[in-house]
Amino acid sequence: MSAYLVLIANIKDPETYTKYTAQTPRLVNKYGGRFLVRGGDVETIEGEPLNDRLVILEFPSRKAIHDLFADPEYQTVAKYRKASSEARIFTIDGYSDQ
Repeated sequence: MSAYLVLIANIKDPETYTKYTAQTPRLVNKYGGRFLVRGGDVETIEGEPLNDRLVILEFPSRKAIHDLFADPEYQTVAKYRKASSEARIFTIDGYSDQ
């Protein structure tokens, strides 16, 4: 079953954050992931506006997401994200009616 990763980041240092975003597509691809949403203008329909960066990725499984986050190369790259932003990262399984 597909699983999704949702990242909401308040970026404090855009220059350093760019070092993270430049290297993540290759690593995401390595684990079968793909970007569905990568930043952009979030339109608020109800509730408080979201002024942070929103990223949504699809992976073949939650295991693939956890494998990405455990990858030593990703851990090195993630230091740029951690140094330049405050992020909340979630996983959720895709819907299946079977």
